[in-house]
Amino acid sequence: MSSTELPGVRSADPSSSGQSSQVGAVRLAEGEQLRTDRLPGLEMNVRVRPALRAGLPAALFVHGLGGSSQNWSALMARLADSVDGEALDLPGFGWSPPPADRDYSITGLARAVIRHLDAAGRGPVHLFGNSLGGAVSTRVAAVRPDLVRTLTLVSPALPELRVQKSAVPTALLAVPGMAGFLDRLTRGMSAEQRTRGVTDLCYGDPSRVTPEAFEAAVEEMERRLALPYFWDAMTRSSRGIVDAYTLGGQHGLWRQAQRVLAPTLLVYGGRDQLVSYRLARKAAAAYRGSRLLCLPEAGHVAMMEYPEVVAAAFRELLDATAHGHGAEPEPGAADPAVPEPAAQEHIVNTDEDGKG
Repeated sequence: MSSTELPGVRSADPSSSGQSSQVGAVRLAEGEQLRTDRLPGLEMNVRVRPALRAGLPAALFVHGLGGSSQNWSALMARLADSVDGEALDLPGFGWSPPPADRDYSITGLARAVIRHLDAAGRGPVHLFGNSLGGAVSTRVAAVRPDLVRTLTLVSPALPELRVQKSAVPTALLAVPGMAGFLDRLTRGMSAEQRTRGVTDLCYGDPSRVTPEAFEAAVEEMERRLALPYFWDAMTRSSRGIVDAYTLGGQHGLWRQAQRVLAPTLLVYGGRDQLVSYRLARKAAAAYRGSRLLCLPEAGHVAMMEYPEVVAAAFRELLDATAHGHGAEPEPGAADPAVPEPAAQEHIVNTDEDGKG
């Protein structure tokens, strides 16, 4: 359950300088473009990273609670030679206004992603999700397998019985009246203090954030707090996660994970304070034939801390899928509701430059 807008991190790749330009007040990494897609009752900002050559498959990236499409900029830049990437600002987050129906449930957000893909006609896509976006992407892959080519989940927000203490404040947002209380309680905090708290919570190593990126994140924090719907979006989304955790039967997220047919890459951080590292093996068993990447030094947003490592793991998944490993089962294969063990597991120790 990632929290508010997150800054970029230092990159050891000299080809990705971290330079950004401004379109209005929206920050764009060099080479990115923006588009606004409008559907009845739904408007979403789309951050586009055009592929380096024509004919590459489409990819869609879905951020976590309180985040934005910018959370994927570092990874999209490194995958521009492999996919034609687009990242959404989910309704009510980033630069997307709230949905007309104010439905921030996992199902409601999954419906928004499905509507976007159907309208754009880009499916099937390589679908990526982080935290809340991981839960949303799981539901999309389970109910609309025709839209998903592969699934990559970074610290997906899946139900766990023993929630980590550091994740409790986020869950408390779901309690009626709690948002107003937290707003009053934190009103004296500066945007810089709030941003520091977010990076300390979501990064395994907050020192990887550059001063320039931190300053940009403070500016974005100030903008988000000034939005009249900020607390409503956070509250309703948090409630949506809690509600999804309590669902059982065919609508439960773990059951839907078992129904996913797309080849899946799971990424977990050993220093994640919001999604427990101990869920990694359980998730690997639920997503049939999945690949598991464990990064002991990473926090909740491994795609931002270690984009090179995550990109390399995705390319391995892409290569294996292209050669028929981890493809969809043939007719008559095992029931998709019955989980299979993870096909491969990798534990990567990263050095100070972020490379395995």
